Amino acid sequence: MQEGPAGRGDLKRRLGMVDAASVACGAMLSGLFILPGLAYAISGPGLLAAYLLAWLLAATGMLSQAELSSAMPKAGGAYFFVSRSMGPSVGTVYGLITWISLCLKSAVELLAVTIFAGPLIGGSPALVAGIFCLAFLLVNLLGVRQAGVIQTILVGLILAALGLYVFRGLTAIDVQHYAPFAPQGLQGVMAGAGFIFVSFGGLLKIASIAEEVQSPAVSIPRSMILALVVVGCAYLSVIFVTIGVARPEMLRGAFDPVSLAARSFLGPSGGVAFNVVAICALLTAANAGIMAASRYPLALSRDGLLPEVFSRVNVRFHTPHVAILLTGGLVVATLCFTMEVVVKAASSVLILTYVFSCLSIIIMRESHLQNYRPHFHAPFYPWIQLLGLLGFGMLLFQTGIVSLVTMLFIILGGALLHGYYGRTGRNKEFALLHLIERLLEREYTDHVLETELKEIIHERDSIAKDRFDELIEDCLVLDIERSLTKEEFFEAVSGLLAERGRIRQLILKGMFLIREEQSSTVLSPFLSIPHVRVRGQRTFEILVARCRGGIRFSEDFQEVHAVFVLMSTRDMRQMHLHSLAAIAQIFQDPDFETRWMNAKNEKALRDTILLAPRRRQVAPPGGGAPA
Repeated sequence: MQEGPAGRGDLKRRLGMVDAASVACGAMLSGLFILPGLAYAISGPGLLAAYLLAWLLAATGMLSQAELSSAMPKAGGAYFFVSRSMGPSVGTVYGLITWISLCLKSAVELLAVTIFAGPLIGGSPALVAGIFCLAFLLVNLLGVRQAGVIQTILVGLILAALGLYVFRGLTAIDVQHYAPFAPQGLQGVMAGAGFIFVSFGGLLKIASIAEEVQSPAVSIPRSMILALVVVGCAYLSVIFVTIGVARPEMLRGAFDPVSLAARSFLGPSGGVAFNVVAICALLTAANAGIMAASRYPLALSRDGLLPEVFSRVNVRFHTPHVAILLTGGLVVATLCFTMEVVVKAASSVLILTYVFSCLSIIIMRESHLQNYRPHFHAPFYPWIQLLGLLGFGMLLFQTGIVSLVTMLFIILGGALLHGYYGRTGRNKEFALLHLIERLLEREYTDHVLETELKEIIHERDSIAKDRFDELIEDCLVLDIERSLTKEEFFEAVSGLLAERGRIRQLILKGMFLIREEQSSTVLSPFLSIPHVRVRGQRTFEILVARCRGGIRFSEDFQEVHAVFVLMSTRDMRQMHLHSLAAIAQIFQDPDFETRWMNAKNEKALRDTILLAPRRRQVAPPGGGAPA
């Protein structure tokens, strides 16, 4: 396989919103065909309430994931959020347990395929599951777009079949099957919800492949919401029909509950047909699981927390081939586990995943990071997150001692991994440090995280820097606390710009004051753009100033807080006009003034300008650019 010069290529944005939603739907729909019978033995008809509870709790985690993904659409999904909010040590543990849980979930889905396909093809279940795993490894190696197309087609067929199942099954329901509704009471409903929560793990898979989704800031939240709504409605309607048409003694503990119920009102041919549908659903879930899980070792490797080889991306197919092969190997190695143990372990880890998501969004918001700029904002913050933390905590302790011990062993492995590789990890700064800074009013960071978030925004929004951006990155910045008169301000400005304009400070100050007397450069009570022309050629300078106490330009404008000072020669007229247009667009942002006043330092002031939405003129404007 071809690789880039450094052994690393780039992931390409090749998945649309529907493709991303299909990845999640395919991963979640598989649970309908294997888990309801096992969960019915725990909750009885209250399984319907268990699915509703799990759906509502998943929605709280999904809203947090949607906001975080729209702000940081990077491979590795929730690992990336956690490491940037709570640090590399927590991120390493979290990334490892999530990767393993997704691999285990894919393994149990492949094993479940043999329940439905075994009578048709025969052979060892582990061998058959291994063959299917190798097939999906090949699909994922050839490209995410190909895997996404297959996923979308299969999900469409599955939803159509389930729609027919519900439509035909409603006429065959026996209402006596719903009584008693909750034989084990609330505890049984909670235990059932904890057991089947793994069904909602597909939402994580959208976040995991965020770096390969087109227009991620908009598409990812929409695809998550679409997937959760579609799958939630499918779960509740299919479970309602299944409980209503299948006899309790047959449904309890069944590995093929939907096929079993279909036979009762569609006949033997209906049971066979839904065996085929189940196979398709399980295969789509396994495909999505391999696709999503492989992005976790990729992300860990990029941060220096796993060997560099796992971050390699194939130049021809733009897929992380080494990470995919590692993931496939782990899936094959875990095919010997029993289904019930794997389901409980995966559910507990996925519940913990949503706990981390709720915590991450609270930390990111309360740290007041200037460059944390999600396009989608989770509603009802922080009440949704607090409700989720409470609900997830209750579910976590319903999953049983075996799953909790398994999770603890995985956490220990993650801690050991970070202890070995973490010393050389690249990511040392995280949002929690910024939150501590804000609370204690002390400096603990170098604002490296802000720089990384800025680069992510540029990549996310496809921002191509123009000449104005380059000028702002190199310009002089003044951050003044006390109030000034315009004379005091222009004296300070002239002292900084005089040498660059090859002009005496006193003369330059006089030019600014004369220009101000001829026509005020104050454009609003907040903003002023003083500008003068100097002699010479190919000179264009910008000085940016913030004055918290305000600059007194006149009786009418006594508290100007933002000043863009322009100094140019006559041959730079078009650059001058281009800069004026850029500044005007920047100040149309309704949040600009708040961001400007809240910026922590000079670097943050630059970022406020550089990240403000505006149209960019990538080619240098006519009239020349400064040498």
